[in-house]
Amino acid sequence: MQPGSGRYLLYASEIYALAVLRPLEEAIRLRGGRAAWFFDGPGASYLRPGELQLRDVTAVREFDPMAVFVPGNQVPDFFPGAKVEVFHGFSVGKRSEARGHFRIRGLFDLYCTQGSTTTIPFQALARRYRHFHVVETGWPKLDPLFQEADDPRNPWCEGWAVERPRVLLASTFTRTLSAAPRLVSAIRDLTRSGRWNWLVTLHPKTPREIVQAYRALEGPHLRFADTDDIVPLFKAAEVLVSDTSSAVHEFLLQHKAAVTLRNARPGPHLVDIDTPDQLPGAIGRALARPPELLREIVAFGDRIHPYRDGRSSERVLDATHDFLENIWSGLAPKPWNPWRKIQVRHRLRHYGWR
Repeated sequence: MQPGSGRYLLYASEIYALAVLRPLEEAIRLRGGRAAWFFDGPGASYLRPGELQLRDVTAVREFDPMAVFVPGNQVPDFFPGAKVEVFHGFSVGKRSEARGHFRIRGLFDLYCTQGSTTTIPFQALARRYRHFHVVETGWPKLDPLFQEADDPRNPWCEGWAVERPRVLLASTFTRTLSAAPRLVSAIRDLTRSGRWNWLVTLHPKTPREIVQAYRALEGPHLRFADTDDIVPLFKAAEVLVSDTSSAVHEFLLQHKAAVTLRNARPGPHLVDIDTPDQLPGAIGRALARPPELLREIVAFGDRIHPYRDGRSSERVLDATHDFLENIWSGLAPKPWNPWRKIQVRHRLRHYGWR
């Protein structure tokens, strides 16, 4: 069987999972396989014609996937197939990551990592626990970033003068880290000046009052993007304004500069600021792309995601096929974790142990 030619389940618990999993869906289709979606949360309304949704546990079992691809932290143990973690973002230095990004919950069989900054820690954990395997593949979400040339018909570019740079605001929802509430006034003033055009996208969990504050700024020089796919926004923007969001890492891989407000892990690859009044000058420096800044951006990108061929989804399918054929049967048993298993059974209203 060719890697990718079987049946695979795409497991989504947040809207942002669609952008991670759709490149995998396309790679599966091109290899003659079948992919189906299961939503344990929002996102089903964003499915496109022809995308298959399985609505309950019975349908999943009848579909009988050989592997389940998951960009989140949890997956039902009673679903058929190997459980493959493909991640919802990069490790960005948040305090919660010790109990999130690198936490081993005993649910996954295979971790497909993005670059050395994720591969090395997970390989060390695999040697310790022995019940999962790790392969560095790159991140499927970024395939379109490298496959598709910049499109002048990008809808986020239409109707704006080419000579006026486009700045993207993308902010995390974590209150202690989010730049969005702190930058409303500064961005309001900058949109009135017309110096730059602004695109704004916020995390789906952002408080409603913050979303409404930015929607109120929509006009000739600001557009609010309510979308499940941030990659076209990355391509449309010359500069990113953010905070301690995984979006920063993704954007930098284009070798464009990012301005961050009080990033939790600042470094020479960022234009980091402490106060909103520093924003105009920082954007100016980012647009200028001084050589020393660009060198740091390139080096940082090589560490977190060295793959620029747009074929990470294919590597994930190859790694999964090899895992199923040669590795899975030799792993140690997973921990029992009864409380976590009870939680997911209650949420999905499935009360059997198998």
